[in-house]
Amino acid sequence: MKRYAGKKAVVTGGTHGMGLATVKALLDGGAEVLLTGRNERNVEAARRELGPGAHAVRSDTGSMADIDALRAVVAERLGQIDLLFVNAGVASLERLDQVTEASYDWAFGVNAKGAFFTVQRLAPLIRDGGSIVFTTSIANEGGNPGMSVYSGSKAALRSFAQVFAAELLPRQIRVNAVSPGFIKTPTMGVTGAPAEVLAAFEKEGHEITPMKRIGTPDEVARAVLFLAFDATFTTGVELPVDGGLGQGIVAPHA
Repeated sequence: MKRYAGKKAVVTGGTHGMGLATVKALLDGGAEVLLTGRNERNVEAARRELGPGAHAVRSDTGSMADIDALRAVVAERLGQIDLLFVNAGVASLERLDQVTEASYDWAFGVNAKGAFFTVQRLAPLIRDGGSIVFTTSIANEGGNPGMSVYSGSKAALRSFAQVFAAELLPRQIRVNAVSPGFIKTPTMGVTGAPAEVLAAFEKEGHEITPMKRIGTPDEVARAVLFLAFDATFTTGVELPVDGGLGQGIVAPHA
């Protein structure tokens, strides 16, 4: 029997990068998965690639109407679920004097508000003993120029995870988070950045990460599934997947 046979999962932001890697790992393990994406072309591409075991749904985490509709779709197609992976997020690099009300509301609307209400709406569908995992960020801690709004919105998820872990204890639903560092995804975690910015970001990641490389989506997926299914006595934690970057580790000189 496959490892996740009989399990049902919802992955928001599941059409590319870390979300897609997690979806594929779940499917390979025999789970049934409903994934979401904001871009219809990406959703259609996921449908073609993943096959009948996956339910790919266009849904914008920044839209309350879409979140409400998602609850109905999940209830209809999956019924109760074992895992909710709240992965959808957006990011832009803007210094203090560049941030507008619109860009602030966009980031918090998706990363914080959208994540909060996704959990609120879908929590009744999670089986007792199930799991919720958030994607936070290494940017939660420290000061990185140009990342104030993104960092703040992701730090909110860290607090949500801890409070939800306490509130859902009576149902034995564990709530945790993965905190990625530099990960090789199509956007490198920066929405809409030009190719030269992404290349520079990737180069920086290789240089400053103590393990002297950036991570892969599969490595994040393995951490997500560890928290979701294997770490049965763990709740309210944030697991770094960052090659040691946020842990104060200093790489030795060659």
